Amino acid sequence: MSDSAELVAEIEALEDKLQQAKASITRRFIGQERVVDLTLTALLCGGHALLIGLPGLGKTRLIETLSTVMGLHGNRIQFTPDLMPADILGSEVLDTAEDGSRHFRFIPGPIFCQLLMADEINRASPRTQSALLQAMQERTVTVAGEDRRLDAPFHVLATQNPIEQEGTYPLPEAQLDRFLVQIDVDYPDRDTERDILLATTGVEEALSQQVFTQEELLKAQTLLRRMPVGESVIELILDLVRAFRPEEPGASERVAETVAWGPGPRAAQALMMCVRARAMLQNRLAPSAEDVIDMARPVLSHRMALNFAARARGDSLSDLIESTARDLTRTEAAA
Repeated sequence: MSDSAELVAEIEALEDKLQQAKASITRRFIGQERVVDLTLTALLCGGHALLIGLPGLGKTRLIETLSTVMGLHGNRIQFTPDLMPADILGSEVLDTAEDGSRHFRFIPGPIFCQLLMADEINRASPRTQSALLQAMQERTVTVAGEDRRLDAPFHVLATQNPIEQEGTYPLPEAQLDRFLVQIDVDYPDRDTERDILLATTGVEEALSQQVFTQEELLKAQTLLRRMPVGESVIELILDLVRAFRPEEPGASERVAETVAWGPGPRAAQALMMCVRARAMLQNRLAPSAEDVIDMARPVLSHRMALNFAARARGDSLSDLIESTARDLTRTEAAA
């Protein structure tokens, strides 16, 4: 079998497994297919995700279900203003042996897992958030001067309440940039809410089954990077990311008047990975321009900001991203 035929066979086998995983997840997390796809995208790409939504929309249930289906050891941390870095990372304690000798012993914190749910992450102080930042970027934590590697894979799925901001600490731009995607969790529609009502108020609830193992997920993340991407898609990704930098010579007048600061190179890297994952989740062998348009908002919205005048006018960052992406696509198609 040729290398290309073998790659196609591996991608198709993974696509079938992903459909099984989605079916198992949606047995407990009903509806919200977009949210499920984006969280699976984050795991496939080996990245982290920021879930923004009101309480009671199933974010915790989704993450717990993902832990089961993907075969990952998960932990949950409820972030509060008094949470300290040692509460997350762990600490060294002084042990006394029977012979009277003493030595330090490291007690690992909840960050030593494979899927970490950081609930209401913006309620923690900047000091605690900075401790999480090293783990997200380097997959390593430093305690008492010693670097300790985290398990692979390691993913942070953080939640944030978009309304209650009193007593919170906004995430710094450097940490926001470490999240592969921002996932907006909205209210379910009426039919979905009816299905949730019937499924969760009976004697028994549906259970999810494990589909992946830790090793299989790591192999899937490697396989995703081997998925081919056409030159036109690569150029569209670069055009789109650079279009939102107001200081760029080719930036549109609307962007220059609206955007305070735009996305950096990590946004292009994230978009490149996410379009592959979206194609794979839709049983396709290569991404298209439509994948770039679809993934633009979750990848870019937390990596850029409106300026004061745009916020005063009530401009929407989401509308700007989506309209710019479609304009670029039409321009390149015409060319």
